[in-house]
Amino acid sequence: MNFMNNPPFHPVFVTNEAWIARSLNRLRTMQRRLSGKHPFRTRPEPLSVQSSPNERTIAQRSVTFCLSRSAKLALALITILPAQAQDSKTSYPAMAPINQYLMADRSAEISLARSAAPEEISRNATVLVLGKDGYETAIEGTNRFVCIVERSWMSPFDSPEFWNPKLRGPICYNPPAVRSILPYTINRTKLVLAGLSKRQMEESIKSKVAKGELPIPEPGAMSYMMAKDGYLSDSAGHWHPHLMFYVPKTDNASWGANVICSPVVQNDEFRDVPEPETIFMVPVGMWSDGTTARTEK
Repeated sequence: MNFMNNPPFHPVFVTNEAWIARSLNRLRTMQRRLSGKHPFRTRPEPLSVQSSPNERTIAQRSVTFCLSRSAKLALALITILPAQAQDSKTSYPAMAPINQYLMADRSAEISLARSAAPEEISRNATVLVLGKDGYETAIEGTNRFVCIVERSWMSPFDSPEFWNPKLRGPICYNPPAVRSILPYTINRTKLVLAGLSKRQMEESIKSKVAKGELPIPEPGAMSYMMAKDGYLSDSAGHWHPHLMFYVPKTDNASWGANVICSPVVQNDEFRDVPEPETIFMVPVGMWSDGTTARTEK
């Protein structure tokens, strides 16, 4: 199957400092509430199970219990980004030579792409690799999943790392995402290789969406991003293993994203991408090889 000529079709590069800052503020607000120091919170009476003054209040115990589960993992993701990364002066104002975005070792790119998902899935998936003329099929799979290593131009157009040649985003799409989300990557890559500016690319995508030439996310569209060796940005490195779910444009409330004790995360900066999608992320506790993902980088 040739996806370049007959596409059936975006990783989240965690690059936006404004989103990170807002996430940190949410975490700090929660911490102040737990400590009774939040200026808009009235500290409750200590309704403890036991009368011991050292016993936590019911309210505190409830929040701690909630944080001890998946929400604690999601909030911890924010803290793995080193503070000094937000002060990074590195910038990528223009596209680098195309060779810097390519991987010289084709087999290494295949392995990296497959590492996005558990081996039980990726070993039977189709694998695409990036060449000078775009993505091409390296392995023809049998389970209708597609694994690919996406590049920096899948970031929001205003991202300072849009042209970062080091970025590698291994991702495995399930069949609905292959049909309705993978085309976004194929399309952007064609525009990049055609030499269009960011403004021209954005206008082209908007035009195709308006004409119905790019699909909206199908029900059930999702992907795996569980590669230990991915490189999603200079600030985040490989970030954290997670699943991504794609829906037509919507707000965070529809999925309960970005609230305390919810494991669902949504990068608000991706709301303005021209493609007709909203991406919700759910962090998971291990990499695709089964090893535990630590909360520190």
